[in-house]
Amino acid sequence: MLLDGIGITILLTVLTMLVAVPGGILLALMRLSSMPWLARGSTAFVELFRNLPLILVVYWAFYVMPMVSGIEFSAFNTGLLALCLNVSAYNSETFRAGIQSIRKGQAEAAVALGFSNTQAMFKIILPQAWRRVLPVLASTWVALFKDTSLVSVIAVGELAHASMTIRSQTFRVLEMLTAMAVIYWMLGYPQAKLVDWIREKYKVNE
Repeated sequence: MLLDGIGITILLTVLTMLVAVPGGILLALMRLSSMPWLARGSTAFVELFRNLPLILVVYWAFYVMPMVSGIEFSAFNTGLLALCLNVSAYNSETFRAGIQSIRKGQAEAAVALGFSNTQAMFKIILPQAWRRVLPVLASTWVALFKDTSLVSVIAVGELAHASMTIRSQTFRVLEMLTAMAVIYWMLGYPQAKLVDWIREKYKVNE
């Protein structure tokens, strides 16, 4: 059960980032758009999900959304949806800060050389922004890896839920909570050290 839980934890983290990275880029570009309705829509989305507790989003998606819309997902898909909404909002601000950190003169020079604004964004600005935000995204990954435990409240069978299930069946509270902590640490520590390496390798010195 613990191994299955670890697999679901990793799967949730990978799938969330696969959605939340392009989602964050899209939201950041929308927020920086010259079209007011697009920028306001993105701002509303980001400020809503960035300032709601993730566990509340999980509960809302699992219990309220089916009643309001008639749309009902499995526990796994509900947890994934909640994580994607939350992390996309955070990634949006990460990418927006990265894009805005690039000097405007570079985009202006690209336009002067014949690039369109869109080409300048995708060929000049975003590649540089990506290098700047990569260490932050790596840290987001580590935080997300631990935050997936929150979806255990709706019975998604990831590591925390599997551990709690075994605890309730065996009454071995100390052993199971300790084992869960050790497993999270063993999985998280190498990722944290990888983040440190990424920060050092890709740091930008102005």
